[in-house]
Amino acid sequence: MESIDKFDLAILQELQADGRLTNAELALRVGLSAAPCWRRVRALEEAGFIKGYHAEIDRHKIGLGVLAFVRVDAERVTVDVTRKLEDAIRKLPEVIACHYISGTGTFELQVVAQDLDSFSRFALQHLLNLPNVKDLHTSFSLGEVKASHALPLDHLAPQTGRRQ
Repeated sequence: MESIDKFDLAILQELQADGRLTNAELALRVGLSAAPCWRRVRALEEAGFIKGYHAEIDRHKIGLGVLAFVRVDAERVTVDVTRKLEDAIRKLPEVIACHYISGTGTFELQVVAQDLDSFSRFALQHLLNLPNVKDLHTSFSLGEVKASHALPLDHLAPQTGRRQ
């Protein structure tokens, strides 16, 4: 699958909004019959457009009231040392996202914790003891304005009547 058409785009939009749709409901919403819709979903999965299906859990409801953004500065950046650091970060369930960053620092982590005391213990016991860590810089979320995993898809839609 090299490109997607309007039906694939509609499938992606609908599944982003509700990954629990039945195939019959999805087919109805995108204007296909059930069998072709199912084949398209499978093709999108196999091509890697759809990576999985997940339940979105409210972190506050499960007692994770703190969201911290932690910039990790590494002592020196070499391939082997960076791989060790990456592997260690992947093993920490409190780290819910990790990105290489440009500018100051090596990684930007998103870390969840029950409260400030538990974050502090986690940072002192785990983050500061990661391999090759020189320093940590932490900011805390004071409130979420927008938290969505849905990706914008408008750029995939066919452009009609557009000047070039």
